[in-house]
Amino acid sequence: MSTTSPALQSLRLTPVHDRDQEPKWWRSSVIYQVYPRSFRDLDGDGVGDLAGITAELGQLAELDIDAIWLSPFYPSPQRDGGYDVSDYCDVDPSFGTLADFDALVSAADELSIRVIIDLVPNHCSQEHLLFRQALAAGPGAPERDLFVFRDGRGASGQLPPNNWQSHFGGPAWTRVTEPDGQPGQWYLHLFDSSQPDFNWDNELVRQEFERVLRFWLDRGVAGFRVDVAHALIKAEGLPDWGGRADGGSIPGYPFTDAPMFGQPQIHDIYRRWREVLAEYDGERILCAEASVEPLTRLADWVRPDQMHQTFNFSYLAAPWDAAELRRIITTSLEAFDAVGAPTTWVLSNHDVVRHTTRLGLPENVSRPGDGLGPEDAQPDHILGTRRARAASLLMLGLPGGVYLYQGEELGLPDHTTLPHGFRQDPTYHRTGDDRIGRDGCRVPLPWTTTGDSLGFSATGKSWLPQPADWSELSREAQRHDPGSTLSLYRTALALRRTHGLGAGSLAWAEDFTGQGCLGFVNNDVLVLLNMGTTAVELPELPVLLRSDSGTAVPRILSPEECIWLNLDDPGITGP
Repeated sequence: MSTTSPALQSLRLTPVHDRDQEPKWWRSSVIYQVYPRSFRDLDGDGVGDLAGITAELGQLAELDIDAIWLSPFYPSPQRDGGYDVSDYCDVDPSFGTLADFDALVSAADELSIRVIIDLVPNHCSQEHLLFRQALAAGPGAPERDLFVFRDGRGASGQLPPNNWQSHFGGPAWTRVTEPDGQPGQWYLHLFDSSQPDFNWDNELVRQEFERVLRFWLDRGVAGFRVDVAHALIKAEGLPDWGGRADGGSIPGYPFTDAPMFGQPQIHDIYRRWREVLAEYDGERILCAEASVEPLTRLADWVRPDQMHQTFNFSYLAAPWDAAELRRIITTSLEAFDAVGAPTTWVLSNHDVVRHTTRLGLPENVSRPGDGLGPEDAQPDHILGTRRARAASLLMLGLPGGVYLYQGEELGLPDHTTLPHGFRQDPTYHRTGDDRIGRDGCRVPLPWTTTGDSLGFSATGKSWLPQPADWSELSREAQRHDPGSTLSLYRTALALRRTHGLGAGSLAWAEDFTGQGCLGFVNNDVLVLLNMGTTAVELPELPVLLRSDSGTAVPRILSPEECIWLNLDDPGITGP
């Protein structure tokens, strides 16, 4: 953008972030998360498959994305949606074959879409060969040292080795029956009891996962999203912990003290992985799913010799509040700039309530953890959709990387009235139905306006039922509607590319600060979001895009609305 632009010179700006000078694809990427079970079912068994993803890649390419990230498709008993892996170097038959995976990578490459896959290194399935061998070998055997086995406390070892709790509810330890038939040692599982934790202090575990990395890199993957990337190393001695099971900070128990998360030695693992990826061409990447507090500490995961990206959960959890959102954006950019890494932005994924639902809840209702059920306060879908469109447009205007969750481009909400009999999330069952779980955000996608599963499966089968009103949200219904959420995403992503926003700068536009309004300049675009209760007058600038164009009032930004204005070229306008 020209520094002599009259529109720019008239604004009072507070610079926060400079343009990115490194032309690497992942620093400004748009990565689309595919949850395979729920994307598209081509063989008609009611479960999505790799062939279904391949068949619809053309429609994803219309979004102008850089890569897709596949949630686990490995062989698994599916006790935790595939995050209980029984073989890290194959494809579960319900999703297809290795040949299907290769075909997917090849088809994606033809569309200039990279393929990133989920890696689950903290734990595996209890059906994994290594764990079955550990059980059979008995106490003290080297096979057991691949996992975290300990003797129990109490006179006969009848008590768990420590007081750690599972993230899914209940104790984080399960006692095994030894080969002689007697009660024996306990194994650690920070998640479901069917997911034993690996012992990353053992060099053989590290060697095994380097083998896994190379297996998939050799098949052409562009990188890995690393599940629970902050949990691999546990504190020596496994001391008791009185804080939250997920390590979240509470008075007296800050995240920094959690003995099962964020241990310093973990960074040596990722330094080695970075070296492995550097042996391959094409800028292969690592992205951490690391729930780490505060943001300044999270930046340790993306120093130049470690991971390339990490999810920004502080941004995902931000309330509908302009001042707090500004603080999180500023802190994020400053923290990651300090280590030379790009910031990432995300609003929804397979583990949280979709933002269309989240933003439609009444103000006096506490934000849901991992699900809403029929007995809970129900969201205002109209309000949620309006806010979600505005929040999405703001996010796509930010510099850095963006992660999209399948279906958010359709404005899909959670299935908040899913009958309990369909629930499969182990969280629901391990907590005695106290926590609803994540099934509501994992419901299969609607592709067409008709059919028993709205085009998800040719047979009409679906592993989870869809809400009755999803027909109007289907891709078919939105594809040619210029006012649809799908059209909003397509246009925003195209403009993001044209204006170089992913590699752009950010300066707060102070003229619009206050009264619930948030404004910033990125390159030649002025982004304004009205999170307040009163309308805001707009400057006389060409409109590139606005989140609610159907009911928009010229020169006025209504509450729950976001707009992109062109600061430099009055000849460029958008819808």
